[in-house]
Amino acid sequence: MPDENRRMYELEYPAPVVDPTSDDGNGPTLVVAMSGYADAGQAVDASTAHLLAALESRPVAAFNNDELIDYRSRRPAVTIDADSPMEIEQLDLSMRVVRDNREKPFLLLSGPEPDLRWEGFTNAVADLADKFNVTDTICLYAAPMPVPHTRPLVITAHGNSRRLKQRMFKLDSTMMVPGSAQLYLEKELADRGRKVAGFTVHVPHYLASSPYPHATLQLLESVATAAGLDLPLGSLEHDVERVNQQLTEQVEDSEEVNQVVRQLEEQYDSFLEHYRDEHPQAVLPGEQNMPTGEEISEEFERFLAYLDDQDPEVRRAIERNMNHGRDDQDLDSGAGPEDRGEES
Repeated sequence: MPDENRRMYELEYPAPVVDPTSDDGNGPTLVVAMSGYADAGQAVDASTAHLLAALESRPVAAFNNDELIDYRSRRPAVTIDADSPMEIEQLDLSMRVVRDNREKPFLLLSGPEPDLRWEGFTNAVADLADKFNVTDTICLYAAPMPVPHTRPLVITAHGNSRRLKQRMFKLDSTMMVPGSAQLYLEKELADRGRKVAGFTVHVPHYLASSPYPHATLQLLESVATAAGLDLPLGSLEHDVERVNQQLTEQVEDSEEVNQVVRQLEEQYDSFLEHYRDEHPQAVLPGEQNMPTGEEISEEFERFLAYLDDQDPEVRRAIERNMNHGRDDQDLDSGAGPEDRGEES
């Protein structure tokens, strides 16, 4: 690892435990959520704040702000009180190990996007990904789009990992966007042969400058599904209900706003209808993802392991209930003994 990259950060000592490899040989997932770029509705910044507030975490590496931040372009807020020492806002660009509800670890890279030395920064982060045997990396974005708040939010996915984006909405087009440190990081990790995906939530453009918890919730739900994480999202669901109620009242009070929303709904519905024609097997926004065969098999194996751990009497009672349920299904479907392969 080049010394110039190492100067960009300090590793925590003693280092927290990052379970590097599971039984299947996979390491932790790295979630990248840096603020300052493509953060409509403050969805990316709020995702970081929610994860760190709701889950146990410990720092792994702290990046050197003097190497990466142009303080004149993002001046930290300073509080001056005549009777107290000054308080200066901390710009914390760091990587932390976070544990979900089931104690499964993942890495979170968050803080302000670097203003300087993007190539050195991305190389340093990629070196850390090598060090911790990161299997998947998911970068979070939020973009203002001409979509209505009355329809399910769209999250589009890009990247080199078919598995991470297999159930995600995809834009069948090539586009050019302003660069960012996260996009540089995606390319560096992909060049090193690591699996990378970017998830972009489409925020209604008229809500882009205000906190929009629905976008935060959708981003974190997508991360949880793709990375197999159990994230606590209940408080965000309450925030979504509250904001939806406020938006409903505001739309009802303004015929002009109501008309704009209706036009956006027509455009949205037409676009999704066309997308369904082009991708008949796709899971569209708002539709329930059906579990894959692999997920069903894993859940069944967990259930069998659960039965093995039970008291024999409890296990026999569970098996009797399961068999009774299958018999009821046969009766409901009109299946006779011969249909079940039984002798009459």
